[in-house]
Amino acid sequence: MENYNQPEQSNLISPQKWALYVFVAGLPFIGIIMLLVWAFGSDPNYTRRNWAKGMLLLYVIMIVLSIIFFVFLGGMAFFTSLASQNY
Repeated sequence: MENYNQPEQSNLISPQKWALYVFVAGLPFIGIIMLLVWAFGSDPNYTRRNWAKGMLLLYVIMIVLSIIFFVFLGGMAFFTSLASQNY
C-alpha cells in the first residue's frame, strides 16, 4: 500500500542544498540570474522552481516599495527645501 501523504523521495531537497540555494540567491547579480534560471528553466524540481518564483516576486515587491519610499522621501525633501527658501 502506497503512502500518499509523503512527498516523492526524488523531489526532496536536503538542508545543505537549501543553504547553498539561499547563499547563491543572495549573491549580487549572480543570484538574480540563478533565480531566473531556476524559476523559468527546465528544472524538473517543482519545489525549487516555486521557491525561485517566490523569491523573484519578493524582490519585485521590495523594489517597488523602495521606489515608492524614495520618491515619497525625495518629494518631501524637495518641497521642504522650496518652503524654506520662501522665508
